[in-house]
Amino acid sequence: MTSDTQLKAAVLGASGYTGAETVRLLQAHRLVTAVAASGSALAGRQLSEIFPHLAGAADMPVEKVDDINWAAIDIVFSCLPHGTSQDVIETLPDHVKVIDLSADYRLRDAGLYANTYGRPHSAPQRLVSVPYGLPEWYGNDLKGESLVACPGCYPTATLLALLPLVANNIIDTGHLIVDAKSGVSGAGRGLKEGNLFSEAAEGFHAYGVGTHRHAPEIEQELSRVASGGAIEVTFTPHLIPTTRGELVTCHVRGDADQMHAALAANYATAPFVHVLPFGAPPPDTRHVRGTNHCRIAVYPDRVKGRAIVIAVIDNLVKGSSGQAIQNLNWMMGWDEALGLDQLQPLFP
Repeated sequence: MTSDTQLKAAVLGASGYTGAETVRLLQAHRLVTAVAASGSALAGRQLSEIFPHLAGAADMPVEKVDDINWAAIDIVFSCLPHGTSQDVIETLPDHVKVIDLSADYRLRDAGLYANTYGRPHSAPQRLVSVPYGLPEWYGNDLKGESLVACPGCYPTATLLALLPLVANNIIDTGHLIVDAKSGVSGAGRGLKEGNLFSEAAEGFHAYGVGTHRHAPEIEQELSRVASGGAIEVTFTPHLIPTTRGELVTCHVRGDADQMHAALAANYATAPFVHVLPFGAPPPDTRHVRGTNHCRIAVYPDRVKGRAIVIAVIDNLVKGSSGQAIQNLNWMMGWDEALGLDQLQPLFP
């Protein structure tokens, strides 16, 4: 397989939101074609029957994983649930490159994974070597890799906002508070009482308070670039009554001018991360809806020596499927924006 070969992709878990979004986005990629889709509960149906918006673009049957002709597959986007993903990935043939959108390979410590996700990892020896697919920071580490772990949606927005500040040692890492909010699609497509329209609409609540699974992931990556050792964050997610969109508000201690300068310098050439000028209106999830973009802004707090850093993404694109394709581009040595650069925000 050469870097400019047309790839045939299988999307596992294509009957979920991230799977369907991956199939949709791949239609714009000139070097990748989705040719297989799995979904155990809905096997035997056409993908375009399950998702009518994909009609004409993804008219393929949904299969069980064991029925896919792996000899004809070059790349896998695994959009399976946590736990299920690793069990499938560890059985795939060696020639297949894998991008895992679950949490199964994000944490490097097998003990931490078991404590966080409630089960031992089936391949703990691999955790220390699988690269973390945050391309703005680790793109070069992805080249030629056979398995890449995509970050969670909350960690993506949070890390893009905070990594330059921690790496440049310009904030007090002992006082990091992240107030995060996400649309209902971030919880997946499975039937859950709290995601019913009558339960989620016209309301706004915190969840996973003090226990959310993305906190260890955020701490792991911030600690990697910190000069002072392990970092801990106070992370509180909230569910907002919208379908897409994610906004994180980071409360930090330090100089806002230095923070803005560090962010602007770090992402000066990043095609999908945009640091807003001082004084600009706060970023809005509507400004990135349907795109692979992240918008970041810095504001001095009224309390001297404190600042507020805000980042927004679309949780299904930059927080999941779009970033997965961006990671594939890095793995193959392609332009990282290939297949993603024409996406403009959906408005209104």
